[in-house]
Amino acid sequence: MIDEVYNKKILGFAGNIGRLGRLEAPDATATAHSKLCGSTVIVDIRLEDGVVTDFAHEVKACALGQASSAIMASSVVGASADELRAVRETMRRMLKENGAPPEGRFADLKFLEPVRDYKARHASTLLTFDAVVDAIDQVERRRAGAAA
Repeated sequence: MIDEVYNKKILGFAGNIGRLGRLEAPDATATAHSKLCGSTVIVDIRLEDGVVTDFAHEVKACALGQASSAIMASSVVGASADELRAVRETMRRMLKENGAPPEGRFADLKFLEPVRDYKARHASTLLTFDAVVDAIDQVERRRAGAAA
């Protein structure tokens, strides 16, 4: 039963996280933490014209948090703010409302579908999405304030 969650594909992603570390001069930094399991993800982004141009992260999470972070890292550069908000919502629906998995550049997230049956694992799986959207929101608020 739990073997279907921690399958070879998930463990493969978890063991190959790209873009580890921190950016020297990010436009924003955001942290997401799960009180339930103690997992933490810190992301740094650079955003230009609403598109992520650079990304780095520190991931101290379980295999599921690592896997979703690895997929994020492999796909985030070049993604628009709207696309990233949409993929977070699609992931939330996939896990909590039996929705369809993401498609397109984030299609590998389908391998996290078995997590939907383990509510205690939802928070760690969603950390990277929450942190990325938080960072985007920070940049947009700051830039909107500067333009006002």
